[in-house]
Amino acid sequence: MRVVAFLFAVVFLPNVAWAEHREFNMTIDEVAINVAPGFITKVFAFNGQVPGPLIHVKEGDDLTIHVTNNTTLPHTIHWHGVNQTATWQSDGVPGVTQEAIQPGTSFTYRFTVDRPGSLWYHCHVNVWEHVATRGMWGPLIVDPKHPTAQEKKVTKDVIMMMSTWESEYADTYGKGGAPNDVSDYFSVNAKSFPLSQPIRVKKGDVLRLRMYGAGDEIHEMHLHGHDQLFAFKDGYPLPTPYYVDTVPVGPGERYDTIVQMNNPGRFIFHDHVDRHIYMKGMLGGPITVIEYDGIPAEPWYAWKDKVYDPDFFYSESMKKGYGLFNHAEFQGKQIEQTRRRRAE
Repeated sequence: MRVVAFLFAVVFLPNVAWAEHREFNMTIDEVAINVAPGFITKVFAFNGQVPGPLIHVKEGDDLTIHVTNNTTLPHTIHWHGVNQTATWQSDGVPGVTQEAIQPGTSFTYRFTVDRPGSLWYHCHVNVWEHVATRGMWGPLIVDPKHPTAQEKKVTKDVIMMMSTWESEYADTYGKGGAPNDVSDYFSVNAKSFPLSQPIRVKKGDVLRLRMYGAGDEIHEMHLHGHDQLFAFKDGYPLPTPYYVDTVPVGPGERYDTIVQMNNPGRFIFHDHVDRHIYMKGMLGGPITVIEYDGIPAEPWYAWKDKVYDPDFFYSESMKKGYGLFNHAEFQGKQIEQTRRRRAE
């Protein structure tokens, strides 16, 4: 009977051995971050950081997430890409599925991650300001029960969240994101070149580039020296992957490409929208560089003396298994008035 019960569980109840319950605590905080040289902006930050912490789970996991709002404005969290089967109350839309989380209060989300892939989470209150210009976003990576052949070959995950910023309202919460407002700074993982980081690889590595449109404009991501196998759209594997050299990533979209590291050297990976990478007349925006091991850094190389952060693209955290992963280098600086308010 025990053998029969075991076989029944394996064959008919695949979630028994695979899925787990995971419980996390998150806060929303008011901090300031340095996006580009000379540009600091106030943000609403999940766990005090932008991007928000990586949540890495398995398809079918049950999540309980307690969220406390430490800011001066109401917020929610929408779990973008989760279908919320039988848990519509956790979809995170104010006035539709819940009341917004008021300052100083908490809310608990409970749901099953019912589809795999590169998902994400973001606020759903005043989205154009809170998400597009205040950094309220983070990655939710859901590993599939049945990975594709391409996924099995991956040796390194690279999470890239492209976003937009408005310098006019950088210092004023509650403003920005109106139809006539203009985004004038652009970033990957909340940093504009040269404050962003390289992607360091070895010949033979296989990268999975997970690209997110976290802002309000399309980013045309172009990789030099390599073909990208366009393999996933919004978390779903494409039935017929195909090769590209430029990927258009629009607001809310996710595109995953698989790239063979087979051409040692140093190659730029950048947004091909010119106004996104020439900000205020200077080179910047969503730019990184593929750096192969063993390639010397000449004196003129822009990142010759770069202090390297190996987890800037959450590559190291993705290796650590499942859970919620903060990253100290993404932490913002607490705003003075927030410190005073808490002391009172």
